[in-house]
Formats: sequence, structure tokens, C-alpha cells
Amino acid sequence: MIEFIAQNMAPIMFASLIIFLLIGYPVAFALAANGLLFFFIGVELAPLSNGSITLSWPLLYALPDRFWGQMSNETLLAIPFFTFMGIILERSGMAEDLLDTIGQLFGPIRGGLAYAVIFVGALLAATTGVVAASVIAMGLISLPIMMRYGYDRRVASGVIAASGTLAQIIPPSLVLIVLADQLGRSVGDMYHGAIIPGLILTGLYMAYILLMTFVKRDSMPALPTEARTLGSGVTSLIVALVAAGAIAYGTQRLLATSAGQNADIWGVTVAIIAIYVYAVADRAFGLNTMSRLAQQVIIVLIPPLALIFLVLGTIFLGIATPTEGGAMGAVGALIMAASKGRLSLNVINQALASTTRLSSFVMFILLGARVFSLTFYGVNGHVWVEHLLVSLPGGEVGFLIAVNLLVFFLAFFLDFFELAFIIVPLLAPAADKLGIDLIWFGVLLGINMQTSFMHPPFGFALFYLRSVAAKVPYLDKITGKKIQPITTGQIYWGAVPFVGIQVLMVALTIMFPQMVMHYKGTGPAVDPSQIKIEVPGFGQDNGLGGGLGGGGLGGGLGGPANDLSTPPLGGPAAPNPATPAQPAVPAQPPTPDLSQPPKM
Repeated sequence: MIEFIAQNMAPIMFASLIIFLLIGYPVAFALAANGLLFFFIGVELAPLSNGSITLSWPLLYALPDRFWGQMSNETLLAIPFFTFMGIILERSGMAEDLLDTIGQLFGPIRGGLAYAVIFVGALLAATTGVVAASVIAMGLISLPIMMRYGYDRRVASGVIAASGTLAQIIPPSLVLIVLADQLGRSVGDMYHGAIIPGLILTGLYMAYILLMTFVKRDSMPALPTEARTLGSGVTSLIVALVAAGAIAYGTQRLLATSAGQNADIWGVTVAIIAIYVYAVADRAFGLNTMSRLAQQVIIVLIPPLALIFLVLGTIFLGIATPTEGGAMGAVGALIMAASKGRLSLNVINQALASTTRLSSFVMFILLGARVFSLTFYGVNGHVWVEHLLVSLPGGEVGFLIAVNLLVFFLAFFLDFFELAFIIVPLLAPAADKLGIDLIWFGVLLGINMQTSFMHPPFGFALFYLRSVAAKVPYLDKITGKKIQPITTGQIYWGAVPFVGIQVLMVALTIMFPQMVMHYKGTGPAVDPSQIKIEVPGFGQDNGLGGGLGGGGLGGGLGGPANDLSTPPLGGPAAPNPATPAQPAVPAQPPTPDLSQPPKM
């Protein structure tokens, strides 16, 4: 029995961790305690394991180095920057302004508020990267308006929760930062690969709303005329956009020779600044050349778009690293909040406290994962997982199906941080061995992990929405009508269609990998058969002093002159291969005693 345990330590250890987590023990401490417990057991059972356990007491000395290596990881420094940026933007009222303005823009069409929520959810995802901030903000602002004008409760709650989870996959997502770190890949490449799947997922959400407006016409009515406080004026907005396009084209042509490939970016930048300044001046001086709707859309929409460019644009252009982009985004968020008069010492204190709490949470899980991985690798757990996954039927396709089913199932009980720190490091070696691109694999897992926020009963987005949704009947301030509360069951059922859309997106990513693989770009094709490597000579006869049989590196290793018994250019004679010289045996150091714990 003891020998069986010793030879199967890896699966026993993994099963024990799952039991710890299901009991509800904190993740960081479950990882660390499980790792230390099985380390002590593994050292004692190592002689009975037939070499499958390589643990010894001196390995404990490696823990401080592993901890320091994790704490000094500059990639993870982007997490507190983006968290701080998201919280400041939430406090600045940006979400409220966006939802009100975009809701007015889409209001005249059926399902307009739902389209506005999805659109604003994508913008918040690209600026905050924090799911909780997006869901809570949209739940507080848009849910009462949807209830006021007769939206179906399931559709309203589902679209708010799903739009908030777009922060999982649209850069600058915290999930993508963690996945890039765990997979050992560039955060910039992960962001570049995830942008198109994130936009396609946003389009699928809107397509579902469009379908529902035909299937259940009364579930999402248009805003009544009296609710459209900004009036009409879409034509004025279209004219402004056409003018901005003309300015961008003219600037690009003007700077084509001096700016080179960046002329397009400069053109768009100049056009956006020009149209924004004109809209502000039109409102400030009462020129009335633009409609109120066009003014509001331009003034409200351009600052967050500029912040997105400041963060993501600089990363994609290679001007800044993700950490530097996060720092610039945090400064930009402070400037936006100050410009609206929403920046105060209390807001900064709240943002710093929340950022410290989340960063400490991530770091503790990482340190616990380091303890767990030290023991798990010592019992050859990585070999066990790799053999288990690589030997699945169906090869690469079978592996992808099994892994996505596993992550989807575990997402019912674990959140994305736990999945990223526990499961991903075990899956990455097997994926790499099968020849799967790890950036594509990481984006695929990121899309799948979105479901951890959505599917009942432990979806955190559903909990966030439940915390801000009405639990008792209330009187609406505008209409004076009595509004019935939203039940937990309605929130859960409203999330189910969007979970299906996320699963569909996983399948589309597998079927069309180029959605992610475009991050590699399209460089010039190289024919390996035409590659020629020439090694320069050093000395006489184009060789290393004519050595190696007189032909140097050019002819001494492959031609007939490769006779190692002939001395090279008067050098000492080579030893006779028939009587090789016996190397001296170095003295062996004393074997340490590994049966006792090290003395600290």
C-alpha cells in the first residue's frame, strides 16, 4: 500500500488539492499547505518510489529564490496599474456618461438600450479591464432604466452581466496578463492576439439582441420620445464623422514622406483632436452648428477612446511595455477624473485600498502556487499530466476538446485567477509538446474562462449584479410606477444564452485560429533550402590554423582529409583511437545525509 502511494503521489496530490478547494479553504493557503504536506510525505517515501520522487530536504532552500523571482516579476506590475486605472475611471462617472449618451443614440431603435450596454461594456473593458467595476456600474445605471421602459428581466440582467465579462478578453485584461506570465509569453503578443476575438464576441452579443428583437418583439422596446432628452441629430453626427475622415486623410497624405508608416496614426490623431476641439468650442460659444446629440457623443466618447489609444496603441506600436502602458493609463485616468471634478483624496484612498487588496490576493496565490509546484514537480506530476494529456485520442483536436471541457467544468467552482495559477501551468507543457501556439492557446483559455463569471451557481458577475439589483418592489422616480424586483432565478436564466455564445466563441476560435495568429504578422517568406551559412577561417588554409586534418572547419569534418591520426601542421600527434587515454577520476564529494530535515 505504501509503495502504491509512493508511485502515485502526483494524482493523489492533485486530488487532495481539489478536495481542499471544494471544502472552501482559501486558495493561496490550500496550495501552500498541500505543497508542504506532500513535500514531507514525499521525502519519506522517496526510497520506495522507484525513482519517481526526487524530493529531498535541501530543496526547501529553493523556496526563497522562487518567492523572490515571483515578487520581482515586472510583468505582474501591470496588474495594480490597470486595477487602479479602472477604479478611478469608475469613480469618475465615465460609465454613467457613456451609458446615458450611447443609450440616447441607440434609443430610437428596438433593443437600443441593450446595444448601448454592450457597446459601453466593450469600451469599459478596453479602459478598465476589471469585470466587477463594469458590471456594478452598468447594473446601477442601466438596469433601472431598462426596468422603467419594460425590458424583459432575463434579457436585461443577462446582457449587463455578459457585457461586463468582456473585460476578461478585451485588452487590457488582467486575465491576459496572468495567462501570458504563466505561459511564458509576451503580454503584448497576448493583447494583440485577443483583440479580434474580443470584438467578434461583442458582435455576437449584438447579433443575439438583434435576433431577440424579432423573436420577442415586446421584450426590448425602443425609448419613448419623451425619454430622448438629447433629441435627434444623427445627421449632424454623420457629417462630423465624414469631416474627421477627410482631415485624417489629408493629414496622412501630408505626412506620408516624413512620418512613414506612422502617418496613418498621426492622421487619425489630428482628426480626433480637431473634431473634439470643434465640438467643445461649439458648445462653449453657442455656435449651434452641431446638434446636441452630436456634441454629447463626441465630447463623451473621445476621452475614453484617447485613453484606449494611450494604453493599447502604445503597446501595439512597441512604444511602451504593458507595465508602462498601465502606468500611463493610470495617469490618464487621474487626469480624466480631475477634468470632471470627480477627483478627491477620498476617491484616491478607495482606489489605492482596492488595488492593494487585489494585488495582495494575486501575489499570495502566486506564492502558494510556487510551493505547490515545487513539490508537484518533485513527484514528477508534470510528467504525469503531460502523458495523460498527450495520450488522449484525437491528437491535437482531442487535447483541445478535453482541455476546454475540463476548464469549463472547473469554472463552475473556481474563478479565473485560480484556474490560471493552478490549471494553466499543468496544461502548457502538453500544449507546447503538441506544437500548439501558446499565445493562441492562452487566448482560447481566456475566452473559456469568461464562463467562470457567468454560469450559475458561482458566477461572480451574477453575484455582482445581484448585489446592485432591486430585491424589493420600489417606486420609479420618473414615472412613479411600482417596479417589481428582479429575482435570482431571472438573473441566472438570463445568463444562460450568453454562456452558450461564449462556448460558441471557443469553437470559432478553434475552427479559425487566424483570428489570433495574426499577431505574428506577415513577414517575407523564407526558403530554408536557400539558407547558406559561411564560417570565416582563422589562419592558414582557411581553417583554424589549418587544423582538423588540414581543411579547417571547411573540409576537416566531412571530407577525406578528416584523418585525426595525422598531426595538424606540425602539432602534436593525435592519440591512437585503439588505445584511448584513460581520464583521471575526480574525487567524489561526500554524499549529504538527506534523511533528516536541513538545519536552518
